[in-house]
Amino acid sequence: MRYLLLSDLHSNREALDAVLADCHGTYDRIVSCGDLVGYGPDPNYVVEWSRQNLHTVIRGNHDRACCGLENPEWFNPVALAATKWTIARLSMENMEWLRGLPRGPADVGDFLLVHGSPLDEDEYLATLDDAHNVFPYLESPITFFGHTHLQGGWMWTDESPQVIARPGPQVSSLTIELDPQSLWLINPGSVGQPRDSDPRAAYAIFDTEVREVQLRRVGYDTDAVRQKIELSGLPAVLGTRLAHGR
Repeated sequence: MRYLLLSDLHSNREALDAVLADCHGTYDRIVSCGDLVGYGPDPNYVVEWSRQNLHTVIRGNHDRACCGLENPEWFNPVALAATKWTIARLSMENMEWLRGLPRGPADVGDFLLVHGSPLDEDEYLATLDDAHNVFPYLESPITFFGHTHLQGGWMWTDESPQVIARPGPQVSSLTIELDPQSLWLINPGSVGQPRDSDPRAAYAIFDTEVREVQLRRVGYDTDAVRQKIELSGLPAVLGTRLAHGR
């Protein structure tokens, strides 16, 4: 089975479409680590596509906030403004569907999906120390997570975690062979709002038969999204940051 792994789409239609065109024909099922909405200008498009195409999906913190399951007042001002904008524009049908999304972990069979971490859906796994604290509690040899918008992750072997590399700025794909004797925490990266200084949309393909994960990047028209964000009334910074991947 070949899985297309997506995370943190954040209402970015252009990034999602670029990913789907880039990986056409290379997967059997699509799964998501959450945060379908928030930040971007096309929440209904992304949710409707997700409803039709995702085999397994869990909720993210922005999904909860944008469908009324959580008070977003603790968000930073930009995220809060984007959340209120999204709430005002989501169709009732899409909002109800978001309310029904399960929290992680989700057992897909060959791996687990979480949004933040296996211990807390809102926890950020961004550093080696973060990973070190989580590995002893993993319930699956392979766990995919999102939330940080940072592609990569860690492998646990010989009682210590090691950093997984991600594609460099001139590289579109990096293949990782998953040692069955090791534990893996892998972030496919953010489709809609990368924050690892690479503006290209990030995603992953996992082939369960050969136990290989491809971390992949694809460019898209960030300027078109920026213009849509500015015309929509969303905070302008949400568009300008896309060009820098931060």
